[in-house]
Amino acid sequence: MSTLLYKVGKTAFSKPATFIIGWVLILGIVISMISINGIHISSEMKIEGTESQKVLDQLAKELPAASGGQGSVVFKAPDNERLDTPERLAAMMKGVNEVYGLDKVINPADYAAEASNSGASAEMAQNAQATDTAQSATTTPPPYGPLMVDGVPVPGMLISSDGSIALFQFQFTMEQSAITQDVFDSVIDSVMTVEQGTNITVLPGETLKTVSIGVGSAEIVGLVIAVIVLLITLGSVVAAGLPLITALLGVAIGVGGAFSISKFIEMPSVTSVLALMVGLAVGIDYALFIVNRQRRMIIDQGLSAKEATARAIGTSGSAVFFAGLTVIIALCGMLVIGLTFLSTMALVAAATVLINVFVALTLLPALLGLVGERICSAKAREKSTKHPKATSHGVADRWVKFVIKNRWATIIAIIVILGFAATPITKMEMGIPGASSANLDTTARQSYDAISEGFGEGFNGPLILVAEPKQSSAKVTPELLGGLMMELQGQNNVAQVTPLGMTEDLAIFSLIPKTGPNDTLTKTLVTDLRAADFSITQTYDVKLGVTGLTAVNIDMSAKLAQVFPIYVGIIILLSLIILLLVFRSIIVPIKATIGFLLSILATFGITTAVFQWGWLHSLFGFDTGGPLLSFMPIIVTGILYGLAMDYQVFLVSSMRESYVHGHRGTESVVHGYNQVSRVVVAAAVIMVSVFAGFIFTDDVMIKQIGFTLAVGILIDAFIIRMGLVPAIMAIFGDKAWALPKWLDRILPNLDVEGEKLIASLNAEEHANTKSGLK
Repeated sequence: MSTLLYKVGKTAFSKPATFIIGWVLILGIVISMISINGIHISSEMKIEGTESQKVLDQLAKELPAASGGQGSVVFKAPDNERLDTPERLAAMMKGVNEVYGLDKVINPADYAAEASNSGASAEMAQNAQATDTAQSATTTPPPYGPLMVDGVPVPGMLISSDGSIALFQFQFTMEQSAITQDVFDSVIDSVMTVEQGTNITVLPGETLKTVSIGVGSAEIVGLVIAVIVLLITLGSVVAAGLPLITALLGVAIGVGGAFSISKFIEMPSVTSVLALMVGLAVGIDYALFIVNRQRRMIIDQGLSAKEATARAIGTSGSAVFFAGLTVIIALCGMLVIGLTFLSTMALVAAATVLINVFVALTLLPALLGLVGERICSAKAREKSTKHPKATSHGVADRWVKFVIKNRWATIIAIIVILGFAATPITKMEMGIPGASSANLDTTARQSYDAISEGFGEGFNGPLILVAEPKQSSAKVTPELLGGLMMELQGQNNVAQVTPLGMTEDLAIFSLIPKTGPNDTLTKTLVTDLRAADFSITQTYDVKLGVTGLTAVNIDMSAKLAQVFPIYVGIIILLSLIILLLVFRSIIVPIKATIGFLLSILATFGITTAVFQWGWLHSLFGFDTGGPLLSFMPIIVTGILYGLAMDYQVFLVSSMRESYVHGHRGTESVVHGYNQVSRVVVAAAVIMVSVFAGFIFTDDVMIKQIGFTLAVGILIDAFIIRMGLVPAIMAIFGDKAWALPKWLDRILPNLDVEGEKLIASLNAEEHANTKSGLK
């Protein structure tokens, strides 16, 4: 491996134009594909095989109108005023009629006309009668009612009992994921006209919010910090610019490539942000390790820029390759979960990492070829000449010697601190953060609060119920429909039941819980409705399916919690194999995995305290705590495991390289630590800066992922790798590299440290020297 990469590095340095033009052509192809196909992103995340998705698929097949996405708009009057004045009613009716006139919105009047023409008007009248009967059966009348205009109820409109809040609910003709942004914009433009001259506040619901990529000025700040760290670490504007250029190109090709095919595959909006986060972080880090190694060889060993570049690619390049491979394995482990949206995110992020690895190994040495000897200033070379024996690195040297001296105390302190930080994880709640936890100044949150105030929190998360006779010969009748409604209306935690449609084989209802979408009682209601021994299903001999956004989110959380342990087991097993091959040690991979488990538990504990309990919420730009993103643990675990192993590979491979070249015991730990600790710290600061930039986006999902990744890297790099690793390595000493003889014989020698490469180059140099003497 090292020999092959050495040749690649030397060729790229000597013929930079070939490699640079090649990568520019690839970027050009990506840009051309985007211009032809456009960018298509979606906020929908389907969980195939769940109960809610099965019901949605059934509705899409048998009653497409009932499977369309839903939208809602709140109209709110000024304090102590009412909406049902003639002027305000006229304005609201105009906006509502405009929405119903849009192509992608179902107009109830057209639906009623179609039903009348098909002879179903009597059925619809019976449905309405069943609704009235069921609602009259409740002991307490609801604090709302239909909005009446000239004695006729307005379809889809409810008004609160004090007349201050009206809720407009409507349905699209297609699934939520298929609705384009221009349709949402048309709806919003139509309802916003209601505000003109009426003092009515119009609040579009969360389902009408813009799907955005989520990149802004905060991410730019993260990149600025990365540039500053690169300048401090490498000490040269030219050297600092190269990692940034290669990382940006790798991300442009990776994320751009994903956008270029988004017309043909469903691309969740969070996919591009995830690939951007990971791609920038690893792209900068990988190039930083190689450039730093090249400069050290020039300064410390007096090598030419060409030879130093080739050797840096052969040695640090090997570590980059296997570090990237570990990240890719961790990401691709998500494929076994079998969820399409997670697989898409994993593949796009993994492809971006792979591209960054190839960019670091081919384009970077080509750019170094253009720079040539200017990569090191005359001042840096002169300083090295005056102090050729300076191998200690001040703070790093004193720190590692302190850790080694107090190795047991360090290990115990780290376990106690991280164990304490992990304790909130026992109270962690998973879900999909939504309007209930959005910032108070957002329309989504204001709409949510207004709905809760005027109609009850459950109206923010309606459930869709599908009743189907168990016997194939049985049919759905109006009597069955009415009986089911009355029984459902009488259940605990049910605010309202309304019929949505009916065929001979299906009866469809909208059920409004009394509690909110993320409330435990709502989850209990969904579970009870689906239970095989539910009293209503047994009484009426029907199968009852539950779907809707709330049910989908409940199913998503349950499904991901179920597969999470399997996923963790797979990536740990595969990564242990990679680390075994890289380090030719049993102790090192086990130690690396244990350290990661400590850091990930502490990371999730801190994230729970901040985003669920609301600790320091104002510092991180949100107002209300809420559930943690249900798929975040899987995504974050995969990414953090891969990145943690990056630091493990770079740090411990340096210790092994010191061991291979004659250093023994704790001396190899100190020497290896001193060689790379500075650049590992710099890489960690860069990663934390990049991830932290996403904390201050408006999207709470991106905010949570960015925060968790930043905290995870902070803990793993500075506590685990900089503290726990040298302490444990000092305890085992040379035994850390022990390997059973039978295993040593069958394992291939990948020569990650470049031992064979350096020996070959030294032998060649010695032979040339002898030949010259003769």
